[in-house]
Order: sequence, then C-alpha cells, then structure tokens
Amino acid sequence: MFTLGWMFGIWLPEGIFWGHTLGSYIGDMGTWIGLLVSLIGVALVLVGWKRIHKNYWIKETGEGKLVTDGIYKYIRHPQYTGFFLITLGIMFEWATIPLIVLYILLLVLYYRLARREEKDMIDEFGSEYVEYKNKTKMFIPYLV
Repeated sequence: MFTLGWMFGIWLPEGIFWGHTLGSYIGDMGTWIGLLVSLIGVALVLVGWKRIHKNYWIKETGEGKLVTDGIYKYIRHPQYTGFFLITLGIMFEWATIPLIVLYILLLVLYYRLARREEKDMIDEFGSEYVEYKNKTKMFIPYLV
C-alpha cells in the first residue's frame, strides 16, 4: 500500500486507496449508517452462534440436532450474513478500491463455503436438511 500510495498518490484523489471515501457524498451520516449495519451484523453472528452452540453442538451427548428455529427459521447462514453486514458497514465509512475487491472476494468465498457446508449437512441429516433448505433462504430472508 505504501508503494502504491507513493506511485499513484500524486494523481489519485484521497479515498481511492486510503481515506474516508464516502464522506464527501454522505457526510457523517455514513459513519452512523455503517455503525448500525455493522451492529446488526454482529447481532446476527452472536444469535446464530448461540443457537448453534446450544442445539447443534451438544457436549454432554456428543450429538446435535438440525437447528431450524430462531434466526435459522428465516435464513440458513445468519453468521455469514452477519459477516457480510459487518464488512458492508465498514465500507460505508471507508470504501476504497482494495476494500471493495476484498469484499467481493469475501462474498464469493463465503458463498462457496456455505455451499460446501450444505453438502455436509445433507450427508449428516439427509432429507430433513433438504426439506429445510427448500423452505429457508440462504442469506437474506425472503430474497436469497
């Protein structure tokens, strides 16, 4: 980044590789919007983790059950959606080209990871998971 900044810093405006890029467009409101979006993401991660930890990873018996209630009633991957929202919230404050590229990479990699995990869930729970998968959206309730 230091080399790129040195090489291109003379010609590129602040915000392309560094700085608060959206500040001139949405002002301080971007900070508050980003914070809200990130906090919603953190909530999804925590709620999803708590539900999985309580029901899927049952330490006493060594077995778990398919979790289809709580937040999992609406989306199959609330923790990944939470990660997407946390990083999207950051971009409201600091949307640079490297961060945008990394965000797209994050979306692609987590989508592929979710697909791989769903294959594992089908192996583990069979038709019960397939039925759950058919009626529950992957990342965004009622959309995707």
